[in-house]
Order: sequence, then C-alpha cells, then structure tokens
Amino acid sequence: MSFSVAVAGASGYAGGELLRLIAAHPDFDIRTVTAHSNAGQPLASVQPHLRSLAHLTLTDTTPENLAGHDVVFLALPHGKSGEVTAQLPANTLVVDCGADHRLTSEADWAQFYGGEYFGAWQYGVPELPLATASGPVKQRNNLVGATRIAAPGCNASTVALSLVPGILAGVIEATDIVSVLAVGPSGAGKALKTNLLASEILGSANPYAVGGTHRHIPEIAQSLRTAGATDVSISFTPVLVPMSRGILATSTARIVPGTTTDAIRAAWQDAYGSETFVQLLPEGEFPRTADVIGANTMLMGLAVDEAAGRVVVVTAVDNLAKGTAGAAIQSANIALGLEEATGLPLNGVAP
Repeated sequence: MSFSVAVAGASGYAGGELLRLIAAHPDFDIRTVTAHSNAGQPLASVQPHLRSLAHLTLTDTTPENLAGHDVVFLALPHGKSGEVTAQLPANTLVVDCGADHRLTSEADWAQFYGGEYFGAWQYGVPELPLATASGPVKQRNNLVGATRIAAPGCNASTVALSLVPGILAGVIEATDIVSVLAVGPSGAGKALKTNLLASEILGSANPYAVGGTHRHIPEIAQSLRTAGATDVSISFTPVLVPMSRGILATSTARIVPGTTTDAIRAAWQDAYGSETFVQLLPEGEFPRTADVIGANTMLMGLAVDEAAGRVVVVTAVDNLAKGTAGAAIQSANIALGLEEATGLPLNGVAP
C-alpha cells in the first residue's frame, strides 16, 4: 500500500532530510512540498541534492495544500506548526518535527518558548523506556495507531536516551546531571545568522544557551520523569563546533550508592540490547559522530568513573537523521502499522 505524503518546510535542513529519507521509502509517495519565502521555486533550486525529486515545485504552506494526504510531515519554526495542524483532518497522520507539540507542561512552554500553547502529542521516540505500574515499556507502544506525533528535539532525545536506562533501573540519580554537547550548526536551521557563518565557526568552538536557558531542557526533564524520576536537575551546555551535522553528547550522573558496575552496564544493555537503531557499544568503546552521519542510528559508549562516583555516557547521533527526520519517519511507520525500520538507513557514511 502506498501512502501519499506532504512535507511542509521542505526548503529547510530538516525538511530536506525528511525528503531524502522519504524518497527511499517504498510505501511513501511524496506528492506535495511546501515552503514560505521559497514557494513557487522548483524544489531542486533549494535542495539540489534531491535529484529524484527534481520534478516537484514548492507551494505555499497552507492547510489547503497539506490536506488530502495520508501523511503530513511538518518542519516549521516553533509557533508555526500549531497554526496549521489545528486545521488538518483528524484522520490524517501528522508528524511535527517542530517544538509545538512536545511539551506536556503549559508552564514549561510559556517559560522556554512563549506564545500560544498547542497541547502535547504522542512523543516520537520509539525506543524511550517508560516506567509504568505493570513494569517498563517503550514509547513505541503509544505510537501504534496514533494520528498526531511530535518528533523530538535532537539534543533532547539524545540526552534522554543516554540517561533514562539508569533512571529506570534505579542505578543513577536524576539530580546533579551534567550534559555537554558538541553540535553541528545545521541544528539551528537554514536561516542566515552571523554566529553560524563559516568564518565565525571554522576553527572555533562556541557555547550557546548557557546557564539553563536552552529550550530542550524541559523536554529532557519530561522524559526523565516518564522513566520514574521525581526531582530532576540538569546542567545542559551545547557547544557549536565546525561540523555541518552531528551531536556528540557527554552526559554524567551520580551513581546510586552501593550500585555495582555490572548492574550499571546491565541497565543500558537491558534497555537497548534488542533495539535496531539505538546501540550500546562494547565496554571501553566510544562513538564518533562520523560513525552515524546519514544514518538513523544512535551509538552510545558507557563508562563508570569510580573516583567521581558517576556514570559517563557518550552518545553520537546525526541531528538531522535520527535526531529529527529519522525519528519522525520511524514513528510514522509504527503509527501506520509498517515495519518500523522501513526506509531508514542503519549504516552511516564514511569517511
């Protein structure tokens, strides 16, 4: 069965990555691509690498142009998706790669984003472990048959998946978490900004959103709470580095006293041992961003710093692939009853 697909925000980085991955999906047929200022232009003029889609022309991002499709993917700035989604048919599968439907707390939305709160949708991180009264489950259970899905923030899902196994197993504490991320500037979008110019970032590393101001912080805390954490405190510092794609997140948390090293590693192995796209590397091995570029794969290395009494998790992910577009497509596959990995690359591109 073929599903008709529309992609809004197709001229941006996230939109382009959605199209790159969907183009290889055997069950998705891209019918409509939309944009704002680039409407009316051939898609190939703004996404020249998408040669198989060169026949498409960008149209205006309106509910009328998006309606009538089986699946609509949105890659719009925050505050813009909610304006559109309210006008789409209830039986259309809508997957939002923006922030508008991620947060369950209206207060968090007001503090970190501001503007109208559009409500929370099912969170599009299938591998996320959840604590329930009957035992641990995965978020993918909640995606089956869903018609409204919020794809994650790339930094948020990277840090959450890095730490949730330890929270769920009770081997690490959810307070005094520290996470420092090396991130590529594509995560900031395609708009021209002085701090993202090549002359500003080449040969330099630049911290931003320092001191608890990054908008992904409440999203991380929300995921840790669904794993059973009560009090959550996290120091989160992203650093722009001169690579177009990728996140390398180093997250540390205090070990619960009395926990053995074997129990710590077992928590992550139990969480991800059977997963396709989230993989724990053998003891002593740590990932590089180069290993996951272009792939819907997240790789983790885990160490126990006994002297500091902390767990250290180093996680690599392509922010545009698994961090955004890949998670959106993976979640859509589940919602539609397709094989979860359909159309998604496991292998990265090297060198």
